Amino acid sequence: MKSSYELAMERLNKTAPSAKVSPQLKKELAELDSQYAAKIAEREISLNGEIARAAGDLEKAQALREQLTHERKKLQEQLEDKKERVRQGAK
Repeated sequence: MKSSYELAMERLNKTAPSAKVSPQLKKELAELDSQYAAKIAEREISLNGEIARAAGDLEKAQALREQLTHERKKLQEQLEDKKERVRQGAK
């Protein structure tokens, strides 16, 4: 007798079979992750240094924190966009 989990997984695979990911695609996606992790780290180091220097000026420090948040979000969006293009190109 199958568990409800096993039955649910069978139904899911019938309606939306899982996609096979080739080693080449995995490599490309991992490379993109690595590149963008480096870009994000670079911006964090740079802006955290500026934030530390602006410790006396609360408004400037807050603006720099907001800039860091915005840039991190922008880079994450770029990463997801590129990953999606790589996935679409693999089809």
